[in-house]
Amino acid sequence: MIVASRVPRIIQGGMGIAVSDWRLANAVCRTGQLGVISGTALDTVFVRRLQDGDPGGHVRRALAHLPIPGAQTLLDTWYREGGRAPGQPYRLLPMYRQLCTPARQLVTVAANFAEVWLAREGHAQPVGINLLTKVQLPTLPSLYGAMLAGVEVVIMGAGIPREIPGALDALAQHQPAALRLDIEGVPAPEPMQLTFDPACVHGDALAPLARPLFFPIVSATSLATTLLRKSNGRVDGFIVEGPTAGGHNAPPRGTMQLNERGEPIYGARDVVDLDAMRALGVPFWLAGGYGTPERLDEALAEGAAGIQVGTLFAGCNESGLAPSLRRELVDAARAGRADVFTDPLASPTGYPFKRLRVLDARHHDASRAPVAAEHAGDDARERICDLGYLRQPVREADGRVIYRCPAEPVEQYIAKGGAEADTVGRRCLCNGLLADIGLPQQRDGGVEPALLTCGDDLAGVAALAAHHGSYTARDAVEWLLGAVPA
Repeated sequence: MIVASRVPRIIQGGMGIAVSDWRLANAVCRTGQLGVISGTALDTVFVRRLQDGDPGGHVRRALAHLPIPGAQTLLDTWYREGGRAPGQPYRLLPMYRQLCTPARQLVTVAANFAEVWLAREGHAQPVGINLLTKVQLPTLPSLYGAMLAGVEVVIMGAGIPREIPGALDALAQHQPAALRLDIEGVPAPEPMQLTFDPACVHGDALAPLARPLFFPIVSATSLATTLLRKSNGRVDGFIVEGPTAGGHNAPPRGTMQLNERGEPIYGARDVVDLDAMRALGVPFWLAGGYGTPERLDEALAEGAAGIQVGTLFAGCNESGLAPSLRRELVDAARAGRADVFTDPLASPTGYPFKRLRVLDARHHDASRAPVAAEHAGDDARERICDLGYLRQPVREADGRVIYRCPAEPVEQYIAKGGAEADTVGRRCLCNGLLADIGLPQQRDGGVEPALLTCGDDLAGVAALAAHHGSYTARDAVEWLLGAVPA
């Protein structure tokens, strides 16, 4: 467990779908800082690794330590010796719903267990997991699987996770846990809940688990105050994230306004009051544009415990990014040709979402680059929703709950009562982010395209790339701590 003498100065960000995978988290932990895995869509990552033959045998090695029954059943169902045939599509898991079978829950539990177990292998440092509050349906079995493997920190953003502390308390005792399910449409007399009973995946009594620390991600002191006062359990610290961070960003406060490139405009109201954060009396880490030694020093001077850094680690050798994409990111940052566009429409969640594009020599000045034309090619992708992590539950007039996503085929979304205007510009993050890590789905029209995200601040990537060419997680940590010049 993290104690006062082991509070990390650097928390590695939980990026994308397995960009922050077990290899990256393990490497960061070995430097004495907090390595974090991304828990988003890990069940799909898990079954795709097995279908690819589990190169290196890592998933099977972790499953051998799963403390509940079912590991062999999972291997019999999903593992393919030698991997898939060329061009063969991946088999898909059933999409999550409010109620899922124990077998479906087991996949999620085992996937999160395996990722955390591998991240913890070979060292004694704490490991964290990052989950999106917006991705509600798999949250409870994901947490339970991570806790079975000894995860010590839970980080959650993209929402207001007030019920997570109570869920952690219950799951640590192997007791049923519940979360309120956010449902659009016709109100119900009673709020609907997501429930998970650990007994559904094991029948034997297990010793209590260590309850991990909980660090929600906030973009305002008011949200931090609300979480401290109204959460159903203990909040242990905060990640304070600004709008330059990669992936999803909190929307600007007030009426949404866009700049000439079509990006949300953030102003003074979006700057976090650090005096007020210090007054809350719990540790906090600053994120979004803090990935340099100078910014780390600034954060410490402001009373922060340290910083959370994502993009710098996305470019390191241990990152889960497909090697070709990682090289593209690093080379573009070093050459000054990386342009990060804060897209107000791409994410089905409605949150602004950072997208990376690489400028050619003609458009070296990002302020004059044709952003709209750059993104127009995305429309060539045929819309399909076959993973469903960002689907929104909707209650119809007859009480039935359906699931829809504004990135699914337009006619399907409209047939489910959605507005056509909500589909404009939406992208399938689920499939695109899996392509980022070399696990793209094979389709009749070819291979699923990647959708790369990173933070605005690429100075650290450029500096380390200029000094090292390619660089490791240890290089990044030592540079941040001032031990290595760049």
